[in-house]
Amino acid sequence: MVVRGRLWRVANPRLSPQEHEVLVGTLMAARRQVKAALVAGDPAALSAARSSVNAAKIALGERGPVWWEDGAQDFNRHLVKDTPYRDWYEKHIGPQA
Repeated sequence: MVVRGRLWRVANPRLSPQEHEVLVGTLMAARRQVKAALVAGDPAALSAARSSVNAAKIALGERGPVWWEDGAQDFNRHLVKDTPYRDWYEKHIGPQA
């Protein structure tokens, strides 16, 4: 997925719809915990909540070991213009600045 010219990893498509739904729910709950900890000014709760967000993203396949098996490098968070996907992106979206 490309957002503002940057590649972002998507969830593992091999997850069942039910697994994906549960993990997304877990991720959203953890993000709400981050917000609550920030509002409360609670550094310990914030750290725990951020760890929960990270764990959910790893479980979804958005972080951690790659879920694909074709040997392609992980370009998560790289600018698409600096990756082998540049030509593909420009063909479909147009040149980047």
